[in-house]
Amino acid sequence: MDNQRNLLLAVALSGLLILGWDFAMRYFYPEASIAGVDPVEEVATATAAAPGAPAAASGDIAQDAQPSGPVDLATALAAPERVRINAPRVEGSINLIGARIDDIELIDHRESVEDDAGPVQLFAPEGTQGQYFAQFGWIGQGVTLPDAQTLWTADGETLTTSTPVTLSWDNGEGQTFQIKLAIDDNYMLTAEQTMTNNSTGPVVVQAYGLLNRNSAFASADQWIVHAGPMGAFSDTVEYGPDYDDLLEDGAYAPEGTPEWLGFSDIYWLGALIPRGDAAATPGFRSLGENIYRADMIYAPVTVPAGGSAQQSSLLFAGAKESALLDTYRDQLGIARFGKAVDWGWFEWFVKPMVWLLRTLYDFVGNFGVAIILLTVLIRGLLFPIANKQFASMASMKAVQPKMKALQERYKDDKQKLQQEMMKLYKDEGVNPLAGCLPLLIQIPIFFALYKALILAIEMRHKPFLDFWIQDLSAPDPWKILNLFGLLPFDPPGFLGIGILAILLGVTMWLTFKLNPTAMDPVQQQIFNFMPWILMFVMAPFAAGLLLYWVTSNILTLAQQTYLYSKHPQLKAAAEKEKADKARAADREKKS
Repeated sequence: MDNQRNLLLAVALSGLLILGWDFAMRYFYPEASIAGVDPVEEVATATAAAPGAPAAASGDIAQDAQPSGPVDLATALAAPERVRINAPRVEGSINLIGARIDDIELIDHRESVEDDAGPVQLFAPEGTQGQYFAQFGWIGQGVTLPDAQTLWTADGETLTTSTPVTLSWDNGEGQTFQIKLAIDDNYMLTAEQTMTNNSTGPVVVQAYGLLNRNSAFASADQWIVHAGPMGAFSDTVEYGPDYDDLLEDGAYAPEGTPEWLGFSDIYWLGALIPRGDAAATPGFRSLGENIYRADMIYAPVTVPAGGSAQQSSLLFAGAKESALLDTYRDQLGIARFGKAVDWGWFEWFVKPMVWLLRTLYDFVGNFGVAIILLTVLIRGLLFPIANKQFASMASMKAVQPKMKALQERYKDDKQKLQQEMMKLYKDEGVNPLAGCLPLLIQIPIFFALYKALILAIEMRHKPFLDFWIQDLSAPDPWKILNLFGLLPFDPPGFLGIGILAILLGVTMWLTFKLNPTAMDPVQQQIFNFMPWILMFVMAPFAAGLLLYWVTSNILTLAQQTYLYSKHPQLKAAAEKEKADKARAADREKKS
């Protein structure tokens, strides 16, 4: 009766685990993000500045009035006042009204896995659904300055890696302003601001750079990876505040010298990088209605009559490719730029995992095959430990009669029993914890691959088998409830049991069946249905992660079969125990 009660309790707790896990994952880790894609949906947006939004203070950037309603992207980009951007990995345009870099397409990355999907639209004009742009300008007093409505002139029609473009504007009062823009072969732009004073007296100005975006189309901030305001200041990298915190507080001024700052998504980054010796003040600000700004304002400069002042800045607008970010860190001296990828505390382990996966991918040309090869390598490295584990199990089986004798002799003296058991382990050379070591080692490996699949843009939209899994960073698309992909329906959460989840449950059940450890009936029942619980729990995870686990289980089965042949006493003892328990159960049933 007690065993039946315990079993029912275990089943009830397992059911709560399934429901609780699904709820927790949906709360802390939205399903769109589990799929490894940015949660961009077709929703209406209002971009008018909220009443009571923080006003510009002295020495701050003026807050321009927002458009009164949504703006169509195609219409905004069709305006004639634009300079094209045509670089190897970036296409787009610069808006001459306001001198805004507000059209950036990442031509190496598609919005989705669909064949007709266009490139990722990272920057978009003000008022559009995906509003996100960069702007460089000046603030000051006693001088007419360019603003968001200023129409600039350009000395060229297209910005390329070999042809910079200079934007110019004359305020008609003796001051001229220029912004020289250049772009490299990847995602880095250079903005060189020059203010020339041809008036009869000095003027004081401050150069600035800003990023403005609509958070409604940003990646969701998660417990495992930050998305939102981010930057490096002095000796630290700040992954925060998040958008909700910024909305509540209104503004946030990081402490320390800014190395870079901006807005991070899971895969994309827009970042401002100050250059030169001039001090820069960083800040983040909520402008209301899902609109946020990151800015850096340089120290005031007095420009004498007949003089000029220059300030250079960098703008990164592209994909968070870890190797490229590290290259910029080394070549341009951008401190901790590689940490724009939120590796977390296990960076020392996750980055090598990404490097190894990337290397295997370069060798075989398929990330699914690379994950399988990685699993084989890991299991090969762990094989000596597994061999010792089985040897320890064999030793534990050999000393079980002595253990039972000690338990009977000292059943009323727990302390003495513990001492004698430790002495027995030492005399027989047995380590009872050896069986736990492979599992403990697998935990950081599993977590590292988990983060690698989430963070590594190299695996975004990478297929395993084109007819089945087209994105290893997304859940298995062939699920039971959608008839394995035949129905245009995506079951939610733990109901989305796919082929890989089924294989996970089956292979884990088989590994448990081969487990030589003796268990009481209740434990045996728990181990019998635990694989099916994990099947539900793991169903929403990335297909690449399940592929790793299924492959690992298959290798475990092969490994256990081989090691049983090396330690036949284990298999014989396990079969004897199973037969003894079956006979005991029959006797109990008859009685």
